[in-house]
Amino acid sequence: MTAFGPELPFRLRKREMRKEGTEKMAIRNILRDSDGRLRKKSRPVERFDERLLELLGDMADTMHKADGVGLAAPQVGILRRAVVIDIGEGVIEMINPEIVWKSGELVDDAEGCLSSPGEYGMVKRPQKVKAVYCDRSGVRRELEGEGLLARAICHELDHLDGVLFKDLASEMLDPEELG
Repeated sequence: MTAFGPELPFRLRKREMRKEGTEKMAIRNILRDSDGRLRKKSRPVERFDERLLELLGDMADTMHKADGVGLAAPQVGILRRAVVIDIGEGVIEMINPEIVWKSGELVDDAEGCLSSPGEYGMVKRPQKVKAVYCDRSGVRRELEGEGLLARAICHELDHLDGVLFKDLASEMLDPEELG
């Protein structure tokens, strides 16, 4: 018997325990860029159920454990259109996201990826973007991002289409060049 009562299904209790900090984090393996699954286009999420909630929680835990700012479902071997992003202002969960607007000049900046540890490259991204997506309950949302958030949205959504940052990099950097 847990403090959450026997009436809650196990997965719901598991998620609630994660919120309360009474359960060990669920860390998934992050695929390396040589894994062919990262080159496949992800399918839309159709069911907003406990499995999706568990995936989103696991992805956030995995991203934080790896000190990342974003993680896409294909990076943990799930070919579904879901990403999590946290640029230091809390986790943003985006299901079936798409960029509907880009603005500002393209900014060339260094990027890395949890699927390519220790590798960095210069990638041009828009300064501002607007994305539409569903939240974990299936409610349609809109998000405007600027700077790092815009870059993270573009980077993670590229993963959903099988595109890696190295495909877009104008040049790869030596980690020592990053300072």
